[in-house]
Amino acid sequence: MIHKHRIKDKSPALDALIWFVMIFVLLACVLPFLYIIAMSFSSSRAILNNRVSLWPVEFNVEAYRQVFAYPNFFKAYGNTLIYTFFGTLISLCMMVLFAYPLSKNRLKGQSLVMKLVVFSMFFGGGLVPNYLLISSLKLTGTVFAIILPFAINQFNLIILINFIRSLPEELEEAARIDGLNYFGILIRIILPLLTAALATVGLYTAVFFWNDWFYALIYLKSYQYPVMLLLRNIVNGTTMVGEAGGVGEKAFVAIAIKSAVIITSTLPIILLYPFLQKYFVKGMLVGAIKG
Repeated sequence: MIHKHRIKDKSPALDALIWFVMIFVLLACVLPFLYIIAMSFSSSRAILNNRVSLWPVEFNVEAYRQVFAYPNFFKAYGNTLIYTFFGTLISLCMMVLFAYPLSKNRLKGQSLVMKLVVFSMFFGGGLVPNYLLISSLKLTGTVFAIILPFAINQFNLIILINFIRSLPEELEEAARIDGLNYFGILIRIILPLLTAALATVGLYTAVFFWNDWFYALIYLKSYQYPVMLLLRNIVNGTTMVGEAGGVGEKAFVAIAIKSAVIITSTLPIILLYPFLQKYFVKGMLVGAIKG
């Protein structure tokens, strides 16, 4: 009865305010993206005359043709797919193996290890010590230089720990009675229940590996570059072309190419998100609140 009474007393003005805020945030996110899409498919003459808004003017794909014609573009895209897939897979495996024992308060030393995990979230060695460490391990110039150092993210690890803690302890007790060891419990009981958390953490990790270019610039060779680093070089090149061209047509061709670069680099992650959305909210809420 109390619940129904509260629903009836809900203010229409509050509903209107919530809808207004949601629509405003949606437009703030969508409109700039639509503008970039329109710029990337518009002619340089239309951009020069400031005729482009949210719809392409004088539709053409010249900007995308120039981006795709860039040397090693598809090679770099393949490198990124490899780094993202194997980096995410290795990261999820290592974090699950780390999170499961840390979710048990009865484990000796668990409190100390958790404190070290939290401490490492705020304090790190810095770029130079990290580079010296990677070099001493002979990882420079290999894929592992950008996969292994970032395999465990503290924030994602804490999400997994809290999610595992939210699971009923009786499930593990019943599995132990049936003769399963801890590894069997993890594989047969815990992992199937971690779908939401793994989707959330996997999305975060995949976005990191997809967007990373700085560490690839430091540790990898040119033929190993991911697509983000290659696109960064394209953007820098078009910036110099635009500056050299002043306010003429070359400058607006550079703007169209930059827009095409933005769409090319963000579209795969945008397409991936809808498939993980139903798990994403649940994983975030449980991982952040429970425990």
